[in-house]
Amino acid sequence: MKEKMDELKRIINWNEEIRKCIEIKVKEAEQPEAIDRLEELIKELGQTRKGTAAAYVRDDRDSN
Repeated sequence: MKEKMDELKRIINWNEEIRKCIEIKVKEAEQPEAIDRLEELIKELGQTRKGTAAAYVRDDRDSN
């Protein structure tokens, strides 16, 4: 593998490629925790009264 990498080093910036791969893996590893936090925040928000969304849509439509 080292020989192949050496042959391609004039075309491929290996340091940058490895850095990108690591960044992707870190983001993938962080996603489940972030989703859990968001789900907890959503639960804390609670429910709105019936008709709230319709009222917002109506207000927005009427403001134009």
